[in-house]
Amino acid sequence: MGEQAVESRHEPEELGAFVEALLEDIRALEAMHDTDLFERDVRRVGAEQELFLVDEDARPALVGVEVLETLNHPQFTPELARFNIEANLLPREFGGDVLSSMHAELTELVAAARQAAHAHNADVLLAGILPTIGRSHLGLDAMTPQPRYRALNDALVRLRGGRFQAHIKGVDELSILHDNVMLEACNTSFQIHFQVSPQHFARFYNVAQAVTGPVLAAAVNSPVLLHRRLWQETRVALFQQSVDARPEAHQQRGVRTRVSFGTGWVRESVIEIFREDIARFRALLATPPDESPLDCIARGEPPALSALRLHNGTVYRWNRPCYGIVDGKAHLRIENRALPSGPTIVDEMANAAFYFGLMAAVLEEYGAIEDSLDFDDVKANFVASARRGLAANLHWVGGATLPAQELLLQRLIPLSRAGLQDVGVDADDIEHYLGVLEARVRGGQTGSQWALRSLGEMDREFTPDERYRAVTAAMLRRQQTDQPVHTWPLAKVNEGGDKRASYLLVEHFMDSDPFTVRPEDIVDLAATLMEWEYVRYVPVEDDEGRLAGLISHRDLLRFVGRRFRRDNEQEPVRVEKLMKRDPVTVGLDCGTREAARLMRKHRVGALPVVDDDGRLLGLVTERQFLDVAERLFARDDEQGEPQR
Repeated sequence: MGEQAVESRHEPEELGAFVEALLEDIRALEAMHDTDLFERDVRRVGAEQELFLVDEDARPALVGVEVLETLNHPQFTPELARFNIEANLLPREFGGDVLSSMHAELTELVAAARQAAHAHNADVLLAGILPTIGRSHLGLDAMTPQPRYRALNDALVRLRGGRFQAHIKGVDELSILHDNVMLEACNTSFQIHFQVSPQHFARFYNVAQAVTGPVLAAAVNSPVLLHRRLWQETRVALFQQSVDARPEAHQQRGVRTRVSFGTGWVRESVIEIFREDIARFRALLATPPDESPLDCIARGEPPALSALRLHNGTVYRWNRPCYGIVDGKAHLRIENRALPSGPTIVDEMANAAFYFGLMAAVLEEYGAIEDSLDFDDVKANFVASARRGLAANLHWVGGATLPAQELLLQRLIPLSRAGLQDVGVDADDIEHYLGVLEARVRGGQTGSQWALRSLGEMDREFTPDERYRAVTAAMLRRQQTDQPVHTWPLAKVNEGGDKRASYLLVEHFMDSDPFTVRPEDIVDLAATLMEWEYVRYVPVEDDEGRLAGLISHRDLLRFVGRRFRRDNEQEPVRVEKLMKRDPVTVGLDCGTREAARLMRKHRVGALPVVDDDGRLLGLVTERQFLDVAERLFARDDEQGEPQR
């Protein structure tokens, strides 16, 4: 999405003009294969670093626009959400001190971003998914105020014809409906680029596909989302579902999503991928037309191919082909989008070193990888690695199916080392970065495992918000030392700072999974549920999850006599006859004080929490307010502060 001047087109004539330009760009790209306009026999690498901005409570800080203004740096760009920014590294020739020089530049850029963030009472964090992100951070008010982002959102929503849905199962389960594309903003990545010559593109692209799963197994760093423990690399599932614009009919037909691993090996050239993506995916955005690309070629100049690049930016392959121009020469590169941000810069560079080494070595070792591996096995490796990380079993050359740790330690890390040596990467850098990766794999402590083990060690008497804030704060503190994640001690709950920050909004401490009944249920069910679960309030919801009412223990007392009715022929009482139909409700962003004021004003003991469409999200009760008071007073006692 590098183009700024984009629009969401509705008129068939305008959209048709853009598609015409898109097709002309493809014809131009075909013609360029027979010219010297492409840079050949030069191999460069690069990277893009996406960053979270967090406030003093380790939550998303919506200051991206302000931080970028303070930075005023050409290598930084905005991202979809106001709590993200991106740093772009300069491309480097693949060899020599490429790894340590990339590390140094990335350290410098992150330090500059951190300094600018401090000016706005924020900090920067490397994480695949921010553990403290909540649904209240995912509204359109948190979207970066640039036309291209709103245009993309509007186009995807229009294609979808309804709400986006994410359903992910791991240790926990998450099912969420959302009315915009901001779920995608939960993800940040460390995207690495590998430049190849056009004549070698197909072979190297297939290698990239083959090695992405094994590399990801060691790099996982996104195990949680919205306080749910899901996949080891939850980004993979979330990204695919968060921008899934397929209408229901296309889903039932199994039409490919815009985020995908692909459907098979590339046989001839990059043009196969671009053609498939144009054929499969409708143009979402348009840009003003360039000069005819064929005219540029006739003058011996590389064309901009703006239409092709814009469309390519709305199709999110995990290994995406990219076209660019540098110093008057066009080039092709493979952008690997699968690796998460963090947990430290040195860990990211270890992941990059592993990937780059495999890209250099696999063809020499195995020849055409498509002749040695089945594409479906490669795709299965990717999904298995995202789900299970180093616990995955992976397919490899020769029909072997091996545990990820064994495959990496015995075969792929030595192969990557050989690849880096062959292209002349500094020996000390090879040993340093692959040494970090090897130690991580041997110890089994990836970023995801560190976070999950930290959460598992924390006492369950603390609220989820307290535990996730502690993990996030500990992550921020440890990554600033740039000590690799396999050396990190587990996070402790007291690292989360002031407990009060976990009770500022009802979203922070509400019961997000309350027991509910339906309007047609009998009252006896509600009464029994209250008795079994020791609750005094039960929300009533319809089959679509919308709040229909609230039934309380007091309501049941008024009807207690009906449980012992004399007339056995009498119809049982239904919940809908007893429930309060229009209970006082609040949203996720309701402050704790405001919730307490509403309870006092309306003399109620519970507040259902609902979204804009009236769907039930949780419940806050007077009992939870007592728990909040007890926790905060206990903290004051520990610190010798007066109780308030």
